[in-house]
Amino acid sequence: MNDRLYEKIEANPIIAAVNSMEKIDLAIKSPCEIVFLLKGNIFNLRKIIDKVKNANMDIYVHIDLMEGFSKDMMALKYIHENMKPDGIITTKSSLVKLARSMHICAIQRLFILDSLSLERGIHSIHNTRPDAIEILPGIMPKIIKKVNNETKLPVIGGGLIIDKEDVIQSLKAGAMGISTSKEEIWYM
Repeated sequence: MNDRLYEKIEANPIIAAVNSMEKIDLAIKSPCEIVFLLKGNIFNLRKIIDKVKNANMDIYVHIDLMEGFSKDMMALKYIHENMKPDGIITTKSSLVKLARSMHICAIQRLFILDSLSLERGIHSIHNTRPDAIEILPGIMPKIIKKVNNETKLPVIGGGLIIDKEDVIQSLKAGAMGISTSKEEIWYM
C-alpha cells in the first residue's frame, strides 16, 4: 500500500491530468496535490518532474505515453532512479508487476469498453495487485463500485469527467479520486 498516495488523494481527490506541456504551469498553480503526467519525452521528463516536485506536488508518470523510452524494466528503472517520480501509471500488467517488485508505486490504468474488458481488467488487477486502479472512462459509477468491491483496491476515475456532477457521482460510487485534464475541475 502506498500511504503517501492515499493521504494526498484524501486531502484533495482531484488530480491534475496533464496532457500538454502548456498545462504544466497551470497544474502547478492549481490547488491539486497530484499530477498525472500524460505527455513527455526522454529530453524533457526530468525537467517536468523536478518542476512539479519543486512545487511540493507529487507526480505520477504514465510511462506508456512517454516518448523515447522503451516499455521495459530498464526504462522503468532509469526513470525511477534518475528522475524520481512518485510513481508510474501504465496499462501494461507486466510493468505493474515490475514496478511492484522494485517498490515503485504503480497505478494500473484500465479502459472499460464492454463487459469483456471489465472482466479481463478485474482478472488482471487480481494478478498484478497495483497500488491503485485508474478506470477510464471515469463516468461509470456502477463500474467503479464493482471494480472497487471485487478488487478491494483504491479506484481513481479518469476520462470524460466534465463537470461537478461527474465528480460527485464517481466519488459516491467509491472512487478515491478523480483525474481530469479539465482545468476548471482542478479548482473544485
